[in-house]
Amino acid sequence: MRSFPDDLAQAQQEWSAAYRQLAERPGRTELRRRLYRLSAQLYFHPYWQQRRPSPAAWWELRDLGRPDGHMSGRLHP
Repeated sequence: MRSFPDDLAQAQQEWSAAYRQLAERPGRTELRRRLYRLSAQLYFHPYWQQRRPSPAAWWELRDLGRPDGHMSGRLHP
């Protein structure tokens, strides 16, 4: 498992929380805007400037945003 910077992992956790909130209360403009800002923060984070993100890296980061904070149990190549 990769070691992500704390601020990148935190942004992913906030993104996941906002996404879950939006799923529960669709149409909330402030939540959509928050997701947009967090998406940009995640995608353009300096961490990715030093290494090209692979799909596996994105999945690992996304798993950090899950409520339990653990890997989902998928097999990784």
